[in-house]
Amino acid sequence: MIEQPGRDCARCPRLATFRAENRAAYPDWFNAPVPSLGPTDARLLVVGLAPGLRGANRTGRPFHGDGAGITLYGALLKAGLAQGRYTAEPDDAMRLGVRIVNAVRCVPPQNKPVPAEIRACNDFLRAEFAGLARLRVILALGRIAHDAVLRALDLKPSRAAFGHGALHDLPDGRVLADSYHVSRYNMNTGVLTEAMFDAVLAAVGARLG
Repeated sequence: MIEQPGRDCARCPRLATFRAENRAAYPDWFNAPVPSLGPTDARLLVVGLAPGLRGANRTGRPFHGDGAGITLYGALLKAGLAQGRYTAEPDDAMRLGVRIVNAVRCVPPQNKPVPAEIRACNDFLRAEFAGLARLRVILALGRIAHDAVLRALDLKPSRAAFGHGALHDLPDGRVLADSYHVSRYNMNTGVLTEAMFDAVLAAVGARLG
């Protein structure tokens, strides 16, 4: 079983304080470190940044319930990497063929984790890599996720520079693929389009065979 942070993880005092505030304000929400989602025999791991306040922090599932999830899960379904229907609710019947995790497991204020929090949570990302025996491709959504992946794999940042659409062959034979984050901001401003993200998933699919 892959290690996940405990419900009251105290590694990051700022995030723990924010979590307590949200539990008081929204007692029916998940309000805890969000665990990874998807099968442990997945060959593709999607790595995001952190839970959204009204998305994963509410539902307890990565990318569920916010604009980024509409883009991500819609694209996964289109690419055949998931089956069923995405409803943005924690009890939908969608079946994933990939595993999804965030570099930081707790929702940060203003959706911005600080470097110390990214480092503190990196052990859990490292545990994902150790526990996914069939993993072949890692898709990093954004530069912070990209850097967190390299840290968890004990690789220097100079080993692979972030670039949208880039595919990096790693020393262990796996591949690190990069995409701009599927955030609603990036989609609304045109930094990322559905076609651009579909192209990344197509390239990933080609590497997966």
